[in-house]
Amino acid sequence: MTDKARARKLADRIQVVVAETLDRRIKDPRLGFVTITDARVTGDLREATVFYTVYGDDEARAASAAALESAKGVLRSEVGRQTGVRHTPSLTFVADALPDTARTIEDLLDKARAKDAEVRQVSTGKTYAGDADPYRKPEDADDEAADDEDEGETAG
Repeated sequence: MTDKARARKLADRIQVVVAETLDRRIKDPRLGFVTITDARVTGDLREATVFYTVYGDDEARAASAAALESAKGVLRSEVGRQTGVRHTPSLTFVADALPDTARTIEDLLDKARAKDAEVRQVSTGKTYAGDADPYRKPEDADDEAADDEDEGETAG
């Protein structure tokens, strides 16, 4: 087992190397607009998981996944050359679920905003079922102070 900090540094370096290599060296026409979002390395530095997103529809995602699989050897050799580690980690590409999750959250927030607007529209011009202020309040402090002054004048 190695140090977690070393694994994280290697993962960061792999992310940069893969992104630059995809941008500069890989000329596969199937490769769409790919963004490398994260990389993670196992504790023994033998396997690296590279997360990516693809801008486009499902067809573009499938084509980019196939292009990444076919370019895996070139990418691994470039990672080995630029990192200088004794054993170059094997690369596994995983489509990042973050954009889908973010889209789901945005849809839920839009539904909540619409429901809030509907409730606001229905409640316009309505009054509360009970008093406007349902909380008990102490009697006026001015009345108590006046009562104390009256008692003081009669006692003296």
